[in-house]
Amino acid sequence: MRVVLAPMEGVMDPLMRQVFTEIGGYDLCVTEFVRVVNQCLPEKVYRRLCPELAQGGATLAGTPVRVQLLGQSPEWMAENAAFASELGSPGIDLNFGCPAKSVNRSNGGAVMLKTPEQLHQVVKAVRAAVPTHLPVTAKVRLGWDSCDNAMEIADAAASGGADELAIHARTKADGYRAERINWARIKPIAQALSIPVVANGEIWNRQDALNCLDQSGCQDIMLGRGALAVPNLAKVVRGEQARYDWHQVVALMANYAQREIDGEKWIYFPNRIKQWLRYIIMQYPEAEPFFCQLRVLRDVDEIIATLYKEEERAQRALA
Repeated sequence: MRVVLAPMEGVMDPLMRQVFTEIGGYDLCVTEFVRVVNQCLPEKVYRRLCPELAQGGATLAGTPVRVQLLGQSPEWMAENAAFASELGSPGIDLNFGCPAKSVNRSNGGAVMLKTPEQLHQVVKAVRAAVPTHLPVTAKVRLGWDSCDNAMEIADAAASGGADELAIHARTKADGYRAERINWARIKPIAQALSIPVVANGEIWNRQDALNCLDQSGCQDIMLGRGALAVPNLAKVVRGEQARYDWHQVVALMANYAQREIDGEKWIYFPNRIKQWLRYIIMQYPEAEPFFCQLRVLRDVDEIIATLYKEEERAQRALA
């Protein structure tokens, strides 16, 4: 089983990729999307979103990081894909799954699921522009508001030359509602295509991963929100570690906090740590009262001090 870290926009930035790949268990990361409209973007855009390009296209832990592009123009997507490849990206990933309204309004992301032929043309153009030894992959959902054309969408990507397809097992209309997950709907697609299919969506523990693999017929999975909620989830789903206890989670957050404030984006740290904690609440009941303390704080030093106090409290609770 391969495990891929999902490219969560506004969340999985370079530091977070580094944190999670240091814990281990991931075979591949994908960057937040590079929005392509009508130009070849400058090098600084790629260096900013994917600083790993300066490290051979991998995190410091050695996990490959693939540049992700989002757009609808075959010509400009191809040109940007070629450029990202020249800069050192170990492959190109194409986003046809983002459900954000701001993205869909500009004909990007999941809205492309409505027009499989256009999706096909984008993949085909990118595949022709990227060196043959580098993979071109794509991420889709089962459809826009139904699963009726799921096979057509998948075939459009595969016949366009995609080397691998990640499928989020919900439609755009389903959003992230747990009860709408449909891993079984991936199975006929995985059986029909000659390329690997990666199953994504609603994996929070090892049993979820095993159920997903069984129902989808896939051999590989992609972890998104679950990875943020359980920081060592990749190791958990592999059966290599037990889920982190609350003390380990807080210690990791404290370590992340110090690295964040030492970096260029320290001004965003208060919002970033609270954002991450909202995901952790989904799996750790201890996080709820801690979040109540943290959410009213704005000062970086106060937040850091509160983190360290909680780490000490959690450590004492273990004794």
